Amino acid sequence: MATKKRSLPSDPDGIFSGMVVFLVENGVQRRRLQIWKQKLVQMGAILEEKSLSRNVTHIFATDSNSLRQKFGPKLLHRFKGAILLYQWLENSLRLGERVNEESYKISSNDDGPRSSDNHLHLDKKLKASPSLSEKSSNDSGDDGVHTSKSSYTSSISPVNTGGQQSSISAPDVSRPYHPPDLNKNITEIFVKLINIYRALGDDRRSFSYYKAIPVIERLPFKSESVDQVKELPAIGKSMQDHIHEIVTTGKLSKLEHFESDEKVRTISLFGEVWGVGPATALKLYERGHRSLDDLKNDTTLTNSQRLGLKYFEDIKTRIPRDEVQEMECLLQKAAEDVLPGVSVVCGGSFRRGKATCGDMDIVITHPDGKSHIGFLSKYVNHLKDMKFLREDLVYSIHSEQGTDSGVDTYFGLCTYPGRELRHRIDLKVYPKDIYPFGLIHWTGNDVVNRRLRILAEQKGFRLDDTGLFPAAHDSGGKRVRASTSLKFNSEKEVFDFLGFPWLEPHERNI
Repeated sequence: MATKKRSLPSDPDGIFSGMVVFLVENGVQRRRLQIWKQKLVQMGAILEEKSLSRNVTHIFATDSNSLRQKFGPKLLHRFKGAILLYQWLENSLRLGERVNEESYKISSNDDGPRSSDNHLHLDKKLKASPSLSEKSSNDSGDDGVHTSKSSYTSSISPVNTGGQQSSISAPDVSRPYHPPDLNKNITEIFVKLINIYRALGDDRRSFSYYKAIPVIERLPFKSESVDQVKELPAIGKSMQDHIHEIVTTGKLSKLEHFESDEKVRTISLFGEVWGVGPATALKLYERGHRSLDDLKNDTTLTNSQRLGLKYFEDIKTRIPRDEVQEMECLLQKAAEDVLPGVSVVCGGSFRRGKATCGDMDIVITHPDGKSHIGFLSKYVNHLKDMKFLREDLVYSIHSEQGTDSGVDTYFGLCTYPGRELRHRIDLKVYPKDIYPFGLIHWTGNDVVNRRLRILAEQKGFRLDDTGLFPAAHDSGGKRVRASTSLKFNSEKEVFDFLGFPWLEPHERNI
């Protein structure tokens, strides 16, 4: 018996609410088009598929050529709505909000966009962005979620609270993320500012540069003028001024000021030592320390901080992707030796497809919901016997007592087989019923996690790596976190519940 195709629910308050859309199909692969249609309808838009009626507010096309092939000049001249590149839709879906339309407009009278800056757009002279061209070659399920043909899915099937079988899936190998990265002169300066502001405890300013970097590194051209980027998301007035100074002078006076200020320079350096936060870095400076060598004689440092200092250069060395993949395989095999059926996934920048990783974030669970208890201690001992784990930084067991949501944690230093160079590694073992939250959190990136938390708060919930908790209030009316989380079987279910567009791991570099 044939199954009925499930109709997709539409959110009347979605980000595309109020839009009546006509999609020019020329030049767009069928699967990609199907996904866009589903996302538009799910998020409040109305599709006009037969003809360009008076109700249409937006036309989307790949370029002006495909637009003219579909419509005659008279019809386009009469159209009063917006004619946009598909990239506007792609970027809006990535960010979870409508981006400014101006930079994506297509003129019906010429080959380029309506904006004076042709560099910003994917006209016929530019190739489609990696995110579009990669996605269009993939298979997709009925819900429009992509699965790379080059990757595979490891599925574990826990028993949910209702006694029915469900699955938790996580790709073992994420798709590589290779942005054009033609503006390293800008992004490398922004990375330095991120580290400085983090060391100073200014997370707000640090986060603003963090948001801007993926936008800039995905540009398919080398920026030579601030006018080329001023309409892009995350590029506000202050960021525009920085970019203008960098592209015109090759440097940034703000960074030079920080690097010439002894206090800022020293606190920033100390803040790069693992385990040393902004407050500790300031205290170390106030004690008269000015170099890492000075810190070696400070008796107030904890054992973890001393290890961070000892292996400072090792920890700063980024790990090539192929080596992380080999170590993930080693970790998976070692875990199977200890507990058959256990799921081990390397999250972080590796799961997001980055070419190099600063450390390894390993997220672990077991499908039966109970065998994870006591696993971490045995696993750590096994990895130490293999000479893979070398030094401990943080080690806490909660699964046996049921405290801290039953999550077990190990932070330490490891070595690639045959080497002595230390790398940072985090092992997190989650009960299967909160595993999707751990996977989301440790995959990142920070921008995605922050937006998910904001959405949760707007809906009356609190989101962290251990669950999605309904907001409750104490006797004094103060808002507190409820003790029981909502249950979901996958990351996608969490995204859907919060109303955030689903992003595959490699799509979370935003």
